[in-house]
Amino acid sequence: MAQYENELYLSFGNNEEDKALLEPFNYLVPVIGKTIDLRLSEALNYWLKVPQDKFCVIRDIIQTVYIYSILIDDIQDDSELRKNKPVAHNIYGIAGTINAANYSLLVALEKVFALHHSESVKVYGEQLKELHKGQGLEIYWRDNYICPSETAYKKMTTLKTGTFYKLALRLMQEFSECKEDFSFLIETLSIYKQIRNDYFNLYHEKNVDTRTYADDITTGNFSFPIVHAIQSHPDDKQIMNILRQRTKDIDIKRYCVSMLKKFGSFDYTRTVLKELDKKVREEVQRLGGNPLLVQILDELMNWKIQDVE
Repeated sequence: MAQYENELYLSFGNNEEDKALLEPFNYLVPVIGKTIDLRLSEALNYWLKVPQDKFCVIRDIIQTVYIYSILIDDIQDDSELRKNKPVAHNIYGIAGTINAANYSLLVALEKVFALHHSESVKVYGEQLKELHKGQGLEIYWRDNYICPSETAYKKMTTLKTGTFYKLALRLMQEFSECKEDFSFLIETLSIYKQIRNDYFNLYHEKNVDTRTYADDITTGNFSFPIVHAIQSHPDDKQIMNILRQRTKDIDIKRYCVSMLKKFGSFDYTRTVLKELDKKVREEVQRLGGNPLLVQILDELMNWKIQDVE
């Protein structure tokens, strides 16, 4: 991705003022880089063949919404690090970071208008609503100590994680002759990606001596292995009680992870990941093949590396 037009503030009138207001946003641009989530639009364009000028605008809209969500998510989770760098709100403050995040959505909306398509604003609004609904459900469950069912978890994921994929697809299809139904692919991929993230957060101990080790336990989030453990062992309250503590204690978090292993939650998660990877690859083949998407899927398979046992 071309350094993202790193001057996001140029979209508005007073460049110096906007540059200052958007500092928390622009701080994250090089931190985030060109993630798999953001590369998906390029993979979809293998099929959709959107004109380059429109594609560049849509790509920027997706990245803006993506970074917005991270700025807000880090505040809501009281995170400390993002890819081993301080989170934006610990540098620029919570108030300034929230304002920058909200302001960036208006920058993205301006770009949506620039597409000059009657449905673009509607699509943008609908997907932002889904994003906040998914995020809201996750927070509601966490703050009220309600463990969702696996089905509810997957539905939340298609709203929260799937927003970036669906927003990219829906905007791109407005400028494409390809009207194929990609909904199964997008929903399955979003669930796969989120479960993979949950698995890495809890299973892999590469950050065992840092504040990022198993931070889903610290935030109290009902990630996929935790949902399985609680739902499959409803009479054992240990994991739920640990989540209530929002602990940062490494030993307690290690104990919680050992419970997840004992309950077979990581084995179950790996089985689900294998099934989802298979379904996505089969759907890619059904749609005619896509080497860019297959490359992304191959990279996502690094969860199979068993570096802890």
